[in-house]
Amino acid sequence: MAPRRTEAVHKDAGGIDAQAPDSVLRLLADAQIEAARTVHSAIPAIAQAAAKVAASLAAGGRLVYAAAGSSGLMALADALELPGTFGIPRERVFILLAGGTEALVNLAGAPEDDAGQAARDVAATGFEAGDCLIAISASGSTPYAMGALQEATRRGAATIAFANNAGAPMFDIAEISVLLATPPEVVAGSTRMGAGTAQKIALNMMSTLAAIHLGHVHDGYMVNLHADNIKLHERAARIVSAISGCDTATAQALLEKSGGSVKLAILLASGASSPEAANQLLEGADQRLRHALSKLEGSRGSHQ
Repeated sequence: MAPRRTEAVHKDAGGIDAQAPDSVLRLLADAQIEAARTVHSAIPAIAQAAAKVAASLAAGGRLVYAAAGSSGLMALADALELPGTFGIPRERVFILLAGGTEALVNLAGAPEDDAGQAARDVAATGFEAGDCLIAISASGSTPYAMGALQEATRRGAATIAFANNAGAPMFDIAEISVLLATPPEVVAGSTRMGAGTAQKIALNMMSTLAAIHLGHVHDGYMVNLHADNIKLHERAARIVSAISGCDTATAQALLEKSGGSVKLAILLASGASSPEAANQLLEGADQRLRHALSKLEGSRGSHQ
């Protein structure tokens, strides 16, 4: 295996404990920015991963994130927001953390070495062909992440690996490999820092592009959001108003009529005769609002 950059010493870290606080913080900030820049070189692989995720979800498959330690927290941050932001059903997104839910309050190290538990965790989800597993590990060799990938592969599912070291063993298992070649950490081996930052950016990029593929984003608006609090109800109304041109009071009324669906409310505001007709338009447009609006405009033009 190639030497692990994630365990190497940062070139500017010497004497950090004797520096002034402002100098330390500048070094930490600069290192985070440098780590974030490494995501650019991974864009082609992230695009492949997003397409794979979107294809699995579009076909009715499930999405499973598997990771340990800090990488698990990055997976958690991405996965938990998919239902609210993009309307992906909660029952189709799984998060497998080494150590289980106990890891959320006690991030112990030992569970990450249990590849067998990872396989059992994957099996417990009922994972099968058509589903997609995303494994994340800074080192690229964490046994828990490796075990999850191996079990998912055995079951014929799609697999994606994110790691921060070139030549990571995970890459030999996964169908799609995403290398985030972050530099050594300012605190050597503390991958909650630069490696974690790059992971969070890359995972957010992947899931957002997947949502765009699925038609859940229109002109930068989250048109498939699940509004389950006051803030999101207000946001939904603003989205309907901004895209359709109606006032917010009308938008709120149409959201009620559409059962809270932003897409349906926009189509109603744009001339669809009923929620049922709007839903037919959406289904005929593969859930893509832009295509549905074009069809609606075309049908209105043909009747003028």
